[in-house]
Amino acid sequence: MTFRIEKIDSFTGHRDCVYTLSKAQKENVFYSAAGDGMVVEWNADTPDLGRPIVQARNSIYTLLFDDEKNELWVANNFEGIHLIDPADKKELKSLKIGKTTFFDLKSHGGALFLGDKEGVIHVIDKETLSFKKHLKASDRSVRTLAVNRSRNELAAGYSDHKIRIFDLDTYELKYTLSGHNNSVFTLAYSQDEKILISGSRDAHLKSWYAETDYDEVNDVAAHLFTINDMVMLGDTDLFATCSMDKSIKIWDTYSLRLLKVIDRARHPGHGTSINKLLWLKDSKKLLAASDDRTISMWNIF
Repeated sequence: MTFRIEKIDSFTGHRDCVYTLSKAQKENVFYSAAGDGMVVEWNADTPDLGRPIVQARNSIYTLLFDDEKNELWVANNFEGIHLIDPADKKELKSLKIGKTTFFDLKSHGGALFLGDKEGVIHVIDKETLSFKKHLKASDRSVRTLAVNRSRNELAAGYSDHKIRIFDLDTYELKYTLSGHNNSVFTLAYSQDEKILISGSRDAHLKSWYAETDYDEVNDVAAHLFTINDMVMLGDTDLFATCSMDKSIKIWDTYSLRLLKVIDRARHPGHGTSINKLLWLKDSKKLLAASDDRTISMWNIF
């Protein structure tokens, strides 16, 4: 495959490391959140005109946009979860969840799944904003979550180096996957949801075949340092990873073959750790959020 790597623009304005990105209702609009506690709405066509949505009391590592209701869920560290109407910049409701850090937030059906530093996955009813369940399988942090909708499973990556798969009908633990040598920071399912890919602080990528009880398929030394995030690139068989080593890499989903590297030496990339990626599927643009307080936007095809 031929790649045409082109940096389109940068988005600036955060006063601290940018940790997370989320899509919005419109394809060319997205949200960012950072260590400064600010949630900002951006338009990819006008990168200098960020629109502040929320100023939270603490840092924000994860947020999630609800397509059905055009609402934004924000997990504020040491506070809890907040439901925001981004159009009116108004908080609709909130739920306090103790003095801890929240690393990832996913949605499936009528439930939210929120992973925290204490090793708990909070299962929250979206309508009533009340707890349905607390899944506790480790004393170490839940760093990342991924939902397999076809199998009705939740995959969770932990700081005890394990990946755990939960049944979303019964909330029972179905599988525990071992193989990484450090915290599992990112998980993603392939487009057909048959393959689970994991990225770790050990800088390795692994793939696991869901159809055969999550047998390990591939293991690749993928980056120099921690793999912070990955994102599937639309309806292709490709995905991207980002790392503390300041690079973005493009991979084949099924073989884990490296196809392209985006870094400062080859392209005008970030000079510090890259924390989060977001794929704008219609316009085919890749966004990257960094410790340097900026967000970059790339054409890669």
